[in-house]
Amino acid sequence: MSIWAIVPAKPFREAKSRLASALTPSERETLSRTFLIDTLEILKQVHEIQRTLVVSRDPAALRLARERGAFTVAESGAPELNTALARATDVAAHFGAHAVLILPSDLPMLQPVEVRALIALCGERECVAIAPDWRRQGTNALFVRPPRRVPFAFGPGSFDRHMALARDKSVPVEICDLPGFGMDIDLPEDLEMFRAKLHDWRGA
Repeated sequence: MSIWAIVPAKPFREAKSRLASALTPSERETLSRTFLIDTLEILKQVHEIQRTLVVSRDPAALRLARERGAFTVAESGAPELNTALARATDVAAHFGAHAVLILPSDLPMLQPVEVRALIALCGERECVAIAPDWRRQGTNALFVRPPRRVPFAFGPGSFDRHMALARDKSVPVEICDLPGFGMDIDLPEDLEMFRAKLHDWRGA
């Protein structure tokens, strides 16, 4: 079975706008670039994933992805995450993907073993596996086999929406509650929580 990881990437200069009170524009740009690099390195260590595809409208993000061996899709038209993901999924399916893993790049504590655990929840069957954020509101990873089996509904409240969409399509759903998936960086309080966890980890 061929599994493709799809990583959406906002333009570095526009990403993480909700951290404006905590970080300068230059710091947010650097953070976004670092997150993308780290995510691509993690995916290289997950042997179950045959290809990684980055979708973005930022030429710098696409160039960075290609330099690290990823395929790329240039987002066109009005910026809309779910539309971009659907287009990237069509590309992956066209080139033989039997399943896709949608993985945002802002999960700084994610480990390769956790990605493998999420994929393993579905085995070889038709399935949707969802990793919620720690608030159990958003979707921080979504595994779908086959690729077009359910539509994407990322955005506020996406965890419940993805659950409902899978039920509507009569697709088995697995929930993956692992710490690396739960910790995303969207708000200043997320950044402070990450800094505290990083401090504890270094101390240990």
